[in-house]
Amino acid sequence: MPSIRPSVVALRARVPDDAFTAEALGTEREGSGVVINDDGLVLTIGYLITEAEEVWITRHDGRVVPGHALAIDQESGFGLVKALGSLDLPPLPLGNSDSAKVGTRITLADGIGQAIEGEIVARQEFAGYWEYLLDSAIFTAPAHPSWGGAALVGEDGRLVGVGSLRLEMMQDGEVGTINMSVPIDLLKPVLDDLVRRGKTQSPPRPWLGAYTAERNGAVVVMSVADGGPAASAGLRSGDVIAELRDKEVNGLADFYRTLWSSGPVGTEIPLRIVRGGRENWLRIRSADRAALLRQGRGAARQ
Repeated sequence: MPSIRPSVVALRARVPDDAFTAEALGTEREGSGVVINDDGLVLTIGYLITEAEEVWITRHDGRVVPGHALAIDQESGFGLVKALGSLDLPPLPLGNSDSAKVGTRITLADGIGQAIEGEIVARQEFAGYWEYLLDSAIFTAPAHPSWGGAALVGEDGRLVGVGSLRLEMMQDGEVGTINMSVPIDLLKPVLDDLVRRGKTQSPPRPWLGAYTAERNGAVVVMSVADGGPAASAGLRSGDVIAELRDKEVNGLADFYRTLWSSGPVGTEIPLRIVRGGRENWLRIRSADRAALLRQGRGAARQ
């Protein structure tokens, strides 16, 4: 495999204390990114740079370049950073994540020189509690200790995904850790729009601001976002979401797909909930998640 080290950089972002995501994700965020073109465009995972007012890019040789948080794609979870100075680093070519099958050998490399060699252990649906869904996420083992924004590279040296999470997996009665990466094929249809417009042409997905988990097929509210639609409508921690617009909810992925197909942002969403053993109906007017986020400057102060 050709050397991928120079193409993977370390990222550090600073977020204002009053940012919407500050409490959940912190105000000082560190991770990695991957150089994907000759103009200093860096691909990372979006939560690292959401609402960032300062971004710093550190090369493999320690040189630091200021950056700008260019775009975040809420659907895939990818984020883009544009270097504000010359990075002078080779881009990592994009691969084909559809060819990344179970058993394929991979390398997961971060921006501070750590690379874990392993294999793909699963390709399957992933539903995140923050109203996020991937149809075919990439799961790899062994787990990398610094996974956020790390480069998932195939045996041909091409980028097939970007590291997003570290999770636990039960196998043969033992608990092990794995990484989940976002497939690179999700970037290709939207990359030009993200670079040129800072967002995709697709309308935003309806968002409720409900953090949920699946328990034995039931969708249970863990918490609600302060100031979000769910909080305003009275949804509470512990509520079970049983029905959405006259359709029974069967798991977290089903809940999201039904929500996103229920109409444009601003549509009133009727939910049947179970609270303390009693059924009730709530009506939640969906919102655009991005409208609550600060538009950070993304550049380091000089």
